[in-house]
Amino acid sequence: MGSATQGKTRWQKFARRARVPLGFVVAAIFLVFAHSTWQTLAWSLALVLPGLWLRGYAAGYVKKNAELTHTGPYAYTRNPLYLGSMGIAFGFAVAVDPVSRWWLGLLLAVMFLAIYVPTILSEEIFLRATFAGFDEYARRVPRLLPRLTPARFGESNAAGSGRFSAERYQHHREYNALMGAAAIYAALILRMVLFHGRS
Repeated sequence: MGSATQGKTRWQKFARRARVPLGFVVAAIFLVFAHSTWQTLAWSLALVLPGLWLRGYAAGYVKKNAELTHTGPYAYTRNPLYLGSMGIAFGFAVAVDPVSRWWLGLLLAVMFLAIYVPTILSEEIFLRATFAGFDEYARRVPRLLPRLTPARFGESNAAGSGRFSAERYQHHREYNALMGAAAIYAALILRMVLFHGRS
């Protein structure tokens, strides 16, 4: 039992460190094999744009490791940043042709299960040990899929934490997600133009 717990903990630590580098690897694989059309690119925006918005919106609320945020998108889901990332990733899976879509989608699903699930669980261990109100928050707000109405917790737990902060958004450098998505779209469009992509 102890060795199993230690193995789980080691994997959680590895997952937290590997998620960003692995994201670049998956993006590189995606760009090598992806074949898009104008139609698939347009459909992909239905997931990518809300994903980018959700990540940016959440970044303007959260104070990582400093307070338990339960306002804004955090009143609907405990992990809006990861939910936004899923929307972006699977949106780009929609951007490719049907032949490649299934295995790219499977690759993304495996990555999220192997990396993001243990990362979320690891972060919950930290939050539970650090913030006394986490258990109540976890009972009222789903881990990932959002509730339909925001959970109410009375007064904000810190001054200014109940409102979106552009400074906080910039501090977390969430604009990098927007620039990364724009770069991927530019690469897909360039590939279509240079190699006579299908219309």
